[in-house]
Amino acid sequence: MMVPIPCVLMRGGTSRGPLLLADDLPVDPRLRDETLMAIMGAGHELQVDGIGGGHPLTSKVGIVGPSRRADADVDYLFAQVSVRSRLVDTEANCGNMLAAVGPFAIETGLVPADSPETSVLIHNVNTGKLVEAVVQTPGGVVTYEGGTSIDGVPGTAAPVRLGFLDAAGSKTGSLLPTGNPIDLVAGVRVSCVDMAIPMVFIDAADLGKRGHETPAELDADTAFLARLEAVRREAGALMGLGDVSGKVIPKPALVAPPRLGGTVASRYFMPHACHRAYAATGAVCLATACVLPGTLPNGVCADAQPGSRVVTVEHPTGSIQVEIAAEPFGGGVTVRRASLLRTARRLLDGRVYVPWDVLHRVPEAVS
Repeated sequence: MMVPIPCVLMRGGTSRGPLLLADDLPVDPRLRDETLMAIMGAGHELQVDGIGGGHPLTSKVGIVGPSRRADADVDYLFAQVSVRSRLVDTEANCGNMLAAVGPFAIETGLVPADSPETSVLIHNVNTGKLVEAVVQTPGGVVTYEGGTSIDGVPGTAAPVRLGFLDAAGSKTGSLLPTGNPIDLVAGVRVSCVDMAIPMVFIDAADLGKRGHETPAELDADTAFLARLEAVRREAGALMGLGDVSGKVIPKPALVAPPRLGGTVASRYFMPHACHRAYAATGAVCLATACVLPGTLPNGVCADAQPGSRVVTVEHPTGSIQVEIAAEPFGGGVTVRRASLLRTARRLLDGRVYVPWDVLHRVPEAVS
């Protein structure tokens, strides 16, 4: 027997995956994760027995429901479903898929639409932080058509404005989890920053790279990837995240001086493969690091001025801009808000089918 589950497949930013209502999934986290793996086809490089796209950027799931918080409209749990392994990671947020949450919430009736745009306050369950999504809703109807383009996605679409509110310390409780702008980890200088997502920034030159390589070039260098993972694991422990060998956070990123008129160049890892563009949460974290005096990103910026500003991050397929609202505090900088533009598109809706035994196993029997 196969059990149908309502599903909307959406592109959010440079990512893609199904959006599901929390009430349509098992309450037990283990059964929920088994269900997500069945939906996506985890454990096969092509995800041939599911709707995943065979790549981390197209193996993402957003779970949405009414918020349990009085100051939010909806709860959003992000799940990164592994492609080749039978694993689900809910440690981190995904800002690109976040762009699809607002339109989904409006179209499923979780949030009433205004006109010409609707603000949706999203509680990200993964981090406990709030994000405001402003969705275009002329006449009270979500529109996906518009003139906004983002690098890494063909064509144009309606903008979705994302504002990350007080996102410092998303998983560690501190903007600088180690207390230092620079640490020496596994013999390499790093800056550990936690803003929307915990990240480990490394000067590309310190690992023998330019910081402008293609993702394919970086992914083909197995010795480099092994060293990057060693740095990431040690930095994760230093940040108070424990053993991160089986987690997707912290995310490592190379930083370098820009070449195309931006603020900083970077290559972002997910964490074991280079992103074809740049994660939205990663861009928020990097832009924040660029305005923090003494960090490695601040040191390689074309313009290292602290305070409120627009930071342009150069990535493999173009660039992404983040507007930082910051102010001096205690000899450092406090970031109040980080905003950026993304786009989203509804691709198809219907029902995805899951084997009956996946949904009805005894929880204790699920590993």
